[in-house]
Amino acid sequence: MTARSPSPPGHSDTDVTEPIAESAPGTLPEPQVRAMFDRIAGVYDRMNSVMTAGLHHHWRRRAADLAGLRPGQRALDVATGTGDLALELARRVAPGGSVLGADFSERMLELARDKVDAERAAGRVPAQASVCFETANALQLPYGDDEFDAVTVGFGARNFADLPRGLSEMARVVRPGGRVVILEITTPTGPPLSTFLDLWFDHIVPVLGRVAGDADAYSYLPNSVRRFPPPQALAALMWECGLRSVRYVITAGGIIALHVGEVT
Repeated sequence: MTARSPSPPGHSDTDVTEPIAESAPGTLPEPQVRAMFDRIAGVYDRMNSVMTAGLHHHWRRRAADLAGLRPGQRALDVATGTGDLALELARRVAPGGSVLGADFSERMLELARDKVDAERAAGRVPAQASVCFETANALQLPYGDDEFDAVTVGFGARNFADLPRGLSEMARVVRPGGRVVILEITTPTGPPLSTFLDLWFDHIVPVLGRVAGDADAYSYLPNSVRRFPPPQALAALMWECGLRSVRYVITAGGIIALHVGEVT
């Protein structure tokens, strides 16, 4: 299903400095989130594959497609984690393009760099595309205006302590005509999938977290999904942050939303 964001009054339906000191209601303080991701970095990829039956790779490919990149262009992946979405972007900007992955978890970035080396050695990342990773806070991106042709975030926006600020920063660093893409888990509104997701998040995910050795982190996951704006509200927020032609796709039976907006 594809939808457009609601247009503000007077618009056509065809369009839709420093980090904050306190987190938004329901979120964890930034140092706590950073420490959590440093802790779970070693099991992060395996847990993603278990919890999504490996489908997270497919969803990242779709997000990379929505970025609309061409060979030779430059992309930024915010909250890149272990770099899977950055690698997908690299395959689209080769030859001659570059991808920068940014995250505030140093341990995640270490694993992302190792992954790029392994993927290059296996021939799964084009040698003609530059991929690098560096520490950065999504709420205060250390890049100039209009530096990138597209900016993406995959399964990271719900961890922003200040979502409007994070979205505004992503839009700021994209050139006019470029795109911002958000890939996130969303909450189905009706059964049977909403019932299944409640069972999954409330009972199965915490058990997986205990097995993985970090029950707290995988109790945080369901809460972060439930407090995140539903697709239409997120699309409206993207508009408020200056993005236009905002649209979204709901997939995976209603549990995954991909949003894209353009910078004007």
